[in-house]
Amino acid sequence: MDVTFIGSGDAFGSGGRFNTCFLVAGAKTRFLIDCGASTLVALKRAGFDLNGIDGVVLTHLHGDHFGGLPFLLLDAQLMSKRIRPFFIWGPEGFPQRLRDLREALFPGSSSVALKFAIETAELAAGRRHRGEGFAVTPFTAMHSAGGNPCFSLRFECDGKVVTYSGDTAWSDDLARAAQGSDLFICECSSYEKPVKGHLAYLPLKQTLPALGAKRVILTHMNPDMLAKLAEIEIETARDGLTLTV
Repeated sequence: MDVTFIGSGDAFGSGGRFNTCFLVAGAKTRFLIDCGASTLVALKRAGFDLNGIDGVVLTHLHGDHFGGLPFLLLDAQLMSKRIRPFFIWGPEGFPQRLRDLREALFPGSSSVALKFAIETAELAAGRRHRGEGFAVTPFTAMHSAGGNPCFSLRFECDGKVVTYSGDTAWSDDLARAAQGSDLFICECSSYEKPVKGHLAYLPLKQTLPALGAKRVILTHMNPDMLAKLAEIEIETARDGLTLTV
């Protein structure tokens, strides 16, 4: 299984990085984890076949994590000429939030009959959800996104476990989600002082060893973190980085 960081940035494009989006390529599936506002541009710049992507799983409903979906769906209909089904899984209430976003950006687009089916599933914390070639279990994240749940996500694919923290402060649920992962992708928005609903590097590095994750990579870094990359003792992400798990 390969994991590619399509976008490793925060909501502000710090360091010129694209918004959050990771592509998981397993033996039987290729899907996105989150789909930030810049995702379509990033995917095209990297040269990925959009019709070869099966769907997307969302951690939460902030624009830098799901705001790229209207553009991706519009491209699928008008440019990529998609005919294969596309799945979108996310927190409770996301179908309405997505409809509202599509209408705000491209009025009328949410009511146009598509040439491909969109398969949706509203995820619930603690409930394992299976797809073709993978499964995901959401854990409650300590973050806020307009009243809809926010998740950390633990994926099983090709006999491996990949956990993504989503945006969150530290919690027991995050520790359970990451425990023993083959790869733990962890947001780290700041270097020393935590931002509300996010993680900071100095306290985080003291906590990570107890999780037993085989590999940890930090993402979603603000300018303070990016300025100190030479001092960071944990692996950090960059746009375009591909890892084999």
